[in-house]
Amino acid sequence: MILRMSSLFVRTLRDDPNDAEVPSHRLLVRAGYIRRNAPGIYTWLPLGLRVLRRIENVIREEMDAIGAQELSFPALLPREPYEATNRWTEYGDNIFRLQDRKGGDYLLGPTHEEMFTLLVKDLYSSYKDLPLSIYQIQTKYRDEARPRAGLLRGREFIMKDSYSFDVDDAGLDASYASHREAYIRIFDKLGFEYVIVRAHAGAMGGSKSEEFLAKAAVGEDTYVTCPACGFAANVEAVETPSPAPVPYDDAPDAHVEDTPDTPTIDSLVQLLNGSFPREDRPWAAEDTLKNVLMVVTQLDGTSEPLAIGVPGDREVDPKRLEATLYPAEFRPFNEEDFAKYPDLVKGYIGPGVLGEKGSSGIRFLVDPRIVEGTRWVTGANEPGRHVLDLTVGRDFTPDGTIEAAEVRAGDPCPRGDGILEAARGIEMGHIFQLGRKFADALGLQVLDENGKLVTVTMGSYGIGPSRAVAAIAEGTLDEIGLCWPRNVAPADVHIVAAGKDEAVFAAAAELAEALSQQGLDVLYDDRAGKVSPGVKFKDAELIGVPTIVTVGRGLADGTVEVRDRASGERQEVAVGEAAGHLVGIVRG
Repeated sequence: MILRMSSLFVRTLRDDPNDAEVPSHRLLVRAGYIRRNAPGIYTWLPLGLRVLRRIENVIREEMDAIGAQELSFPALLPREPYEATNRWTEYGDNIFRLQDRKGGDYLLGPTHEEMFTLLVKDLYSSYKDLPLSIYQIQTKYRDEARPRAGLLRGREFIMKDSYSFDVDDAGLDASYASHREAYIRIFDKLGFEYVIVRAHAGAMGGSKSEEFLAKAAVGEDTYVTCPACGFAANVEAVETPSPAPVPYDDAPDAHVEDTPDTPTIDSLVQLLNGSFPREDRPWAAEDTLKNVLMVVTQLDGTSEPLAIGVPGDREVDPKRLEATLYPAEFRPFNEEDFAKYPDLVKGYIGPGVLGEKGSSGIRFLVDPRIVEGTRWVTGANEPGRHVLDLTVGRDFTPDGTIEAAEVRAGDPCPRGDGILEAARGIEMGHIFQLGRKFADALGLQVLDENGKLVTVTMGSYGIGPSRAVAAIAEGTLDEIGLCWPRNVAPADVHIVAAGKDEAVFAAAAELAEALSQQGLDVLYDDRAGKVSPGVKFKDAELIGVPTIVTVGRGLADGTVEVRDRASGERQEVAVGEAAGHLVGIVRG
């Protein structure tokens, strides 16, 4: 196929779009791959659609190879199945709800677990029908509160979601392993660096859960790895190691001290070291206990206060707290909330008024590092005063622990003696062992070999093809434009006719035709008139096809220039040998 720039529906831009936040968004718009319609909603232009379809084809090949079968559900879905699984409520404001002319409730599908489950229930009834894996590549809709970064977080996006159905857990393990290996092959072909990490199941539920993250500084996901043991996890899924309890028989008694003008942890530590120095070492932020107040709202609308205690050198991580409390929502205490609890002295809150035995009665959960026998400096529930040497188990007992504090590089690995390293990534795929959550809710059962009804166990496996376009771009672009891996590029070769001589255009057209006849896709810049060679070269670099051929000055000597877009390496090739040479490059 030959795509001619003179007629191709594309317009490259010299200036960045005003709303572009990340390089992939900026370049995909400038190079004519996508156009914005509304926040988080984009039109796919011909070049962009070609990249998207190539990614989808890579996914299809590997899904078909493990025996998964493709189907397609509608995007407009009835309310009832989502009511049965409680996700009509759980999704809250994150789904698009609408009514038909008769007042019936519908939603635009954010994901399709319910529909897959009901379809299998409708058609299959025996263990002989299983195992089964089915998938679709479908448009999804989520009402993102803050759509951003172009295709990386949109309100309308493409997802490949597949589901496995097995009679027992051993079958689920096998299906999960099969999908995992297929995902590795898919991401290896897509041509960017990625890491597989342990993940939090979130709204999906179930047990085992892993994410495939594209390594990217602009990624929204933070993950940690341990070089010593290979541990890797999204920060939401990291379990904080609890130190051993500390004997406190000889610990000094807790004592309240005046600590005026200490609005921050740093100012408190500075005062402690000046007025109450330790004999063994200086005071540090991690010696202090910070108590953060939240209001937690359940799905039924009921709310309760929650106090979270974390070491003073750490903040509460909203994403970790969200994962821990899901599906409940939370917000920080405001002035009205403090007014309801006069025992709380804002800025000086301590465990004395918290927990089941505290005067406020507010549930008090602490970081797993806050174990029995550890001593802390924390608020004394009096203005301008803190208590020192407050000891867990002797002076206060929290109601339990909670995973909410931030995870940082340098933290100990949960699995051993290694030290964690932190990086950022873009979630590209997520695989779950759902178990029987959806099958139980929707009554998916089959007869086993003994004629007994058993509940089917399920796995769920997602990939975002539209997000992959941005993630691949993000991982391969350079300072002058996009730089696509060959597997997903919109064309195999970009031919630039550089000059005004008719012989140049004739030779370029002849080469394009020869490559097309060999089965290659060619983007041919045949624009004449006022389009200068310089503009054509800049467009070629911006568009990012992996092999660029210039037919121009060298034609007088019987050669064309072949340039590798990624490395910049150039080579002069005889005109008569150019087609064969390029076919060899493309096909390896």
